[in-house]
Amino acid sequence: MGFQCGIVGLPNVGKSTLFNALTRTAAAQAANYPFCTIEPNVGDVAVPEPRLMRLAEIAGSAEIVPARMQFVDIAGLVKGASKGEGLGNQFLANIREVDAVVYVLRCFEDDDITHVDGRIDPLADFETVETELMIADLESLEKRRLNLHKKSTGGDKEAKALLPLVDQALELLRDGKPARRAEIDKTDMKAWRGLQLLTQKPVLFVANVDEAAAADGNAHSNAVEARAKDEGAGAVVIAAKIEEELAQLDDAEQAEYLETLGLSEPGLNRLIRAGFDLLDLQTFFTAGPKEARAWTVKIGATAPQAAGVIHTDFERGFIRAETIAYDDYVACGGEVAAKEAGKMRLEGKEYLVRDGDVMLFRFNA
Repeated sequence: MGFQCGIVGLPNVGKSTLFNALTRTAAAQAANYPFCTIEPNVGDVAVPEPRLMRLAEIAGSAEIVPARMQFVDIAGLVKGASKGEGLGNQFLANIREVDAVVYVLRCFEDDDITHVDGRIDPLADFETVETELMIADLESLEKRRLNLHKKSTGGDKEAKALLPLVDQALELLRDGKPARRAEIDKTDMKAWRGLQLLTQKPVLFVANVDEAAAADGNAHSNAVEARAKDEGAGAVVIAAKIEEELAQLDDAEQAEYLETLGLSEPGLNRLIRAGFDLLDLQTFFTAGPKEARAWTVKIGATAPQAAGVIHTDFERGFIRAETIAYDDYVACGGEVAAKEAGKMRLEGKEYLVRDGDVMLFRFNA
């Protein structure tokens, strides 16, 4: 199951530096984890998960397979992208394909790196990108509404159901607000997602600072964090240049470098986890002598749906899930002891998977 976060921003804000750090980190993990670069601008990275390492240690697993996320380095946007300026059409098409948008905002001063607008103002950068996306959505919906209106007056049930959703999005966009602020009933979510609006996607703000501000941020990143809070979005402060350097070091060198910077872990770990949270994802595990593996499902997924992530046959023939909470698995020292202690539960088709569940699925072939 692939989940993609698109890295978006103006030119020269540090998008590619951040992406390069992500992919170099993944390349460094290749000795232990599966890794591939699908295209030059797509990186497949492991989600940092210390619980997986502990499970592997207890189960004596020969292989460790983490959950994965994909980050897409999307071409820098310029004003007028919604009208096809620069790489506008490609930019918008690429955003349409991802599950979430990561806004990289320049929060550092550097006379050697020219800002496209000649000034450092991360909130203005955000407004530039967001405005282009809103214009593109607005124009798309206005065209579609004409056709939907004709169909609905002719009695088309699908058009009648979709028209109120389009009108709700248009009202927001005309008021200068992104479509993600719409309050949509659960029964309408499938149709709502089908509109494929650019500003419908969840967003994460990344404040790209210089080395001096890597630990505590600066005035620019503080402003970004405040704006993210107003948007109901997450924010991560990262020094992309440092992350690129860290990605080239071994574990011992990384730890030493991080200590000199006053950091407890690479910022990329926080970014990957934030992207994971942004998409409402959670992790369940399978563990045994052959491998310990982290699997990704949406929060609210049922046991059969989780089984289907492993193999579609598991979902079709689902009987039950033998489930042990992570804390119980660790406290008991493994599957057998957890069962003997009465900590293993037999869960059926209606069970909602919880983050950290260690699961074994029984199914009919």
